[in-house]
Parts: sequence; structure tokens; C-alpha cells
Amino acid sequence: MVNKHRPLNPATYVPAKLVRVQGERLRAEAADAYTQLAKAAKAAGVNIMPISGYRSYSQQASLYDSYVRQYGQSTADTIAARPGYSEHQTGLAMDIGNASGICALQACFATTPAGKWAAENCWKYGFIIRYPAGAEATTGYTYEPWHLRYVGGQDLANAVKSKGTLEAYFGLEAAPDYLP
Repeated sequence: MVNKHRPLNPATYVPAKLVRVQGERLRAEAADAYTQLAKAAKAAGVNIMPISGYRSYSQQASLYDSYVRQYGQSTADTIAARPGYSEHQTGLAMDIGNASGICALQACFATTPAGKWAAENCWKYGFIIRYPAGAEATTGYTYEPWHLRYVGGQDLANAVKSKGTLEAYFGLEAAPDYLP
């Protein structure tokens, strides 16, 4: 569980086993589940493309710093995790898109075939949409229909989905801001 109140320990954590899946890296169990998810989507006529999987501490620092320079820190904190606080660094998160690139990393992704399919079906493969619409005060991040978080089996993913957020599922406090 990683959020603005729960950093990785150590901050530079690297998962023990990362494997490649469609050019991105995930932990082995998440990669297997993602492969099944992508195959099922394709069988349904929907092409889901990986955009970003595992990111190292230094990659996350570079991304976050670029957002700070571009938008300022308060906005950057709502669209990207600080290094050491990123789910991508766990190897359990995958940002997805569609083959056309339309609405990539934008809220309108939810209205695309890939976004709709993921919202309806990702739980069947152990994934949740980690930053759902309306949960900004709990997660601290804007709605990200493209950010899938592997949580484990179908039953667990469905249970988390029904609670809305990982914070709610685990009975944790909201984490809208970083602790001082």
C-alpha cells in the first residue's frame, strides 16, 4: 500500500523480479495478469496498449520534477507521485491507453473503448482503477481512468472496487496531501 501518507521503505525500493510485458516492466504476477487482461480485451475487439509500468526512483523523480517545473508543485502533487511514493515503483501499476493514442493520460480516456472495457473488466484480472472519479479527497490524485493497480485475485479486486479505493478497503485515513 503506497500513498501520500505511506511511502515506500526504502524510498529507492526496487521489486525483486520484474518482467517485460509489451515493452513495459511489471512484477511477474502483475505481468501475467496484465497479459491475460490485454488478451481478453483483444478478444472483445478492444486494443489496450501499455503506456507506463515500473518506474525507478530516479525515473519518478525526473517525471515529478518536470511536472513541478511545468505546473508548479501544488498541481504536480495531484497528477504525479513524488519519488518514493509512486505505485509505479512497486511494479504493480500499469498506465494503459488505446492504439489510436486518443485521450492518452487524460480523463476522456474513460470514454474510449479501451477505457470503458478496462473500467468494466479490469477487476476480473486482479486490477483496479486506482484513482477513481470522485475520490480525489481520499487519494490526493486527479481521476486517472488509465492507471491500473494490480491487487491480486479477482475476488480481492472486486472487493476493493466495491469499496471505491484501496484506502477505504483497508480502512485507512484519506491521504489527500503529503505529511510534513
